[in-house]
Amino acid sequence: MLLELSGLTSHYGRIQALKGIDIDIAEGELVALVGANGAGKTTLLRCLSGVQPVSGGTIRFDGQDITRAQPEIRVGLGISQSPEGRQVFGPMSVEDNLRLGAYRRHGPDVAADLERMYDLFPILRRKRREAAGTLSGGQQQMLAIARALMSAPRLLLLDEPSMGLAPLLVAEIFDIIQSLKAAGTTIFLVEQNAQAALKVADRGYVLETGTVVLADRGERLLADERVREAYLGL
Repeated sequence: MLLELSGLTSHYGRIQALKGIDIDIAEGELVALVGANGAGKTTLLRCLSGVQPVSGGTIRFDGQDITRAQPEIRVGLGISQSPEGRQVFGPMSVEDNLRLGAYRRHGPDVAADLERMYDLFPILRRKRREAAGTLSGGQQQMLAIARALMSAPRLLLLDEPSMGLAPLLVAEIFDIIQSLKAAGTTIFLVEQNAQAALKVADRGYVLETGTVVLADRGERLLADERVREAYLGL
């Protein structure tokens, strides 16, 4: 397993946000975490990135215990996050945003990956000199994903990539996610849009109030009556 979470807990003061999470992700997998607003999905990703303290349990990455590792150490090991709400650096150019994603890297591989991002997201090439804040919501989401990919991650964390996007753009973003998986990228996808997420996922977990309540293959969760009733409105 590339990522193993065992008994993970996290608190905001006296409030326990995560209550003993057990999740594993194998190399090359696309694993989805779905759940309602406030279930703890973003808190879990923040714990993986190292910006939210863990109060109990362990995080192992490629066999190494990183539970207390600093965020920059995790990036160096190969964990990169595209955050909820995109959080691009608005006044900076698209290209400078992308280069920031590779801040720990040096050499010709960075330039090659920059070209790869422009091939993957052609709109970013056309707008590479423009301020990131002038992009549409969908374009900013593409930039946030591309910026995360510029660190050459072994594990890509995607936090609510469809949030606030029109249906056509949601479909485009999920096409991109599928192409990344096909290219061998290991992805942990956190989404409120359960149907879109589980449709592309190898496996999925359902989170409710800080607890994993269901885990199965993506297609089996899509067909599960509890998931259909609670998250798909069926």
